[in-house]
Amino acid sequence: MTDKSRVLIFDTTLRDGEQSPGATMTHDEKLEIAMLLDEMGVDIIEAGFPIASEGDFEAVSDIAKASKNSVIAGLSRANYKDIDRCWEAVKHAAQPRIHTFIGTSPLHRGITNLDPEEMLTRIHDTVTHARNLCDNVQWSAMDAIRTERDYLCRVVECAIKAGATTINIPDTVGYTLPSESADIIAMLLEKVPGADDVIFATHCHNDLGMATANALAAVSAGARQIECTINGLGERAGNTALEEVVMALKVRRDLMPYQTGIDTTKIMHLSRRVAQVSGFPVQFNKAIVGKNAFLHESGIHQDGVLKNVETFEIMKPADIGITETNIAMGKHSGRAALRTKLRDLGFDLADNQLNDVFVRFKALADRKKEIYDDDLIALMTDSAANTDSDYLQVKWLRVTCGSDGQEAELKLLVDGAEKSARVPGDGPVDACFKAVKAIYPTRAHLKLYQVHAVTEGTDAQATVSVRLEEDGRIVTGSAADTDTILASVKAYVGALNRLRVRSQKTAPDADVKSISYKL
Repeated sequence: MTDKSRVLIFDTTLRDGEQSPGATMTHDEKLEIAMLLDEMGVDIIEAGFPIASEGDFEAVSDIAKASKNSVIAGLSRANYKDIDRCWEAVKHAAQPRIHTFIGTSPLHRGITNLDPEEMLTRIHDTVTHARNLCDNVQWSAMDAIRTERDYLCRVVECAIKAGATTINIPDTVGYTLPSESADIIAMLLEKVPGADDVIFATHCHNDLGMATANALAAVSAGARQIECTINGLGERAGNTALEEVVMALKVRRDLMPYQTGIDTTKIMHLSRRVAQVSGFPVQFNKAIVGKNAFLHESGIHQDGVLKNVETFEIMKPADIGITETNIAMGKHSGRAALRTKLRDLGFDLADNQLNDVFVRFKALADRKKEIYDDDLIALMTDSAANTDSDYLQVKWLRVTCGSDGQEAELKLLVDGAEKSARVPGDGPVDACFKAVKAIYPTRAHLKLYQVHAVTEGTDAQATVSVRLEEDGRIVTGSAADTDTILASVKAYVGALNRLRVRSQKTAPDADVKSISYKL
């Protein structure tokens, strides 16, 4: 990269983002998100961790074959087996990249049981091996921020001499501050021989809420690649959010005169889609893509925006793909109006998909006086729940509540066969979940149950998220309905369907937990 004003965007939603407990995506979902990232103009897509499982290998391989514009990267630990497996997956891409890493801080050296000199040898040998397979090699010093500065210079120099073309300096545990983030990049550029011949990258976690600030500080000091995820999805508190750094660079050109190749008008659609497939809803006050990011309730703010929108908005909604429309949706709306509205919201449906959504839209419109954009988004979120192809399907539900107790009567289709149960519980949701277990026994543990009102009013839709864990596998199910209890059951059953698919697809020799120790 000769243009020093260009900042490369490295998206790791499909790797680091998917490591969020419960955010696992299906093969088709990963491929869909990858193609959206490719169309958006993301420079590098980290498609997964090929050695993790056969499913992850196949996803990375198929993404590599389908990509048109982006570099496709796979992650590998610092050993030949990982690197070879990674290359087998990414070699199909027009622009493949091997990304290999090792923990360099004292804490992480203790885990690998390597002394400093042994680690240097390991870095040299594995990066050389990767470079012999692929011209585009990224090397990462995991937990770089807590690595001794002199030793960090030594390992970076070693990786450069071995053939790495990109050097990533991760803040693996979200420990750094912006001033320190900038200082480390500046130090490496100044002290390490050959630093001018490679691209320095920054990968920041958000444990102290400063991932975006730390990433931008690194850029100001000379880093030219930002690693990020859609919605900031990622382990623990998440990562630098793609939408935040891209829009910050766009809005503050006066202070940071750098460019990216991102088509920002696709940001909102991608944000919503990732939220749907991952089961992680975007918080209302999330920067850029949150529901409230362009809403004003204060009278002073409303008055200012009406007179001049720039008074309280530093970017235009259209810049991230929010389009204004005068289509009012209700029970009298037809298919054409629904298709247009959904297209404005970023959903382009085939005829069969539209027919399915239209039926459920009409049912919703009969129960609600007003249909808001968020109602339609929730409807699309629920489009994958309780379909005819699911192993478990909710057929019928009746719940009895009162001061003398609660009871759920439920009918499910289990592989096409109708089964029923009538079970008491400690509350209507507990009774429903016990009824599901009575019909379909499971060892899954409920780790999270959340209810969000999509819009205002007593007839508002509720979006329910359920997270289950069984034998180390974590899945999330979500569903929306004006009936909160019904949405809860659909979400629970949806999670069980995902858990069943995951248990069937996980390679018998793949211990995901044993290789989950990543950037």
